[in-house]
Amino acid sequence: MAQRLRKAVFPVAGFGSRFLPVTKASPKEMLPIVDKPLIQYAVEEAAAAGITDMIFITGRNKRAIEDHFDKAYEIETELAAKGKRELLDLVQGVLPPGCRCIYIRQVEPLGLGHAVLCAQPVVGDEPFAVLLADDLIDANPAEMAQMAECYRKEGCALLGVEEVPREQTASYGIVSADRPEGDVTPVRAIVEKPAPAVAPSTLAVVGRYVLTPRIFDLLAAVTPGAGGEIQLTDAISALLREERVLAVKLHGRRYDCGSKLGYLKATVELGLRHPETGADFARYLANRGA
Repeated sequence: MAQRLRKAVFPVAGFGSRFLPVTKASPKEMLPIVDKPLIQYAVEEAAAAGITDMIFITGRNKRAIEDHFDKAYEIETELAAKGKRELLDLVQGVLPPGCRCIYIRQVEPLGLGHAVLCAQPVVGDEPFAVLLADDLIDANPAEMAQMAECYRKEGCALLGVEEVPREQTASYGIVSADRPEGDVTPVRAIVEKPAPAVAPSTLAVVGRYVLTPRIFDLLAAVTPGAGGEIQLTDAISALLREERVLAVKLHGRRYDCGSKLGYLKATVELGLRHPETGADFARYLANRGA
């Protein structure tokens, strides 16, 4: 049986330029979907997979993420004094029970591969998950819980994938798979952002990975590309020559919250299910054109 996943890496050092000016001073990962920030959804997903060590690769202007998962003595004292038990429970439950946060500063924004490499001193020789908070995945059970179970059975690196329209392949890493129609299939190759005419498939890698520690040595050996960036895709290509890698199709609905349209879709869909405002919000949307 494979080693249990205990650690997850959250690369959160990006600028969030597509959401300027709001991200000028506030991390894009703190953008709220109704009343929870994107990064909290990702942490809760990791916790649902039994992961306990949350490793954040941060950069400048990301202090709000640390503050969000820290204890807020003033707020908690005030809520307790006013008897607002429900709100107090919400604030105290931001970090799932049994979890701890570890923060590593990525001094320069040198790509996703470099961000993952920054986690090596904490991850060590264990398998680990990578979750990109931009990709909010609405699934039950949680998407990473399903991938963790797959890792327990298979014991190899996993790439979360989903079908995308062929005209969108240039926006993703695209895999060539043995059985593209299968839910879990061996990966033969991975290509970064291929043009639609030459893409080997329409299976796109999205923001969920389970990686073996061998990836760190391969990342360290990657030749930096444009802007000095180290691409995770290049290291995964090298890993394919040494180890088995599987593509795992997502079972949930993915919202690309790195784009304004995806963010708005997530806000609407999760807002409609919110226990406090969902019913009123649905009525508002239904009567909006009346």
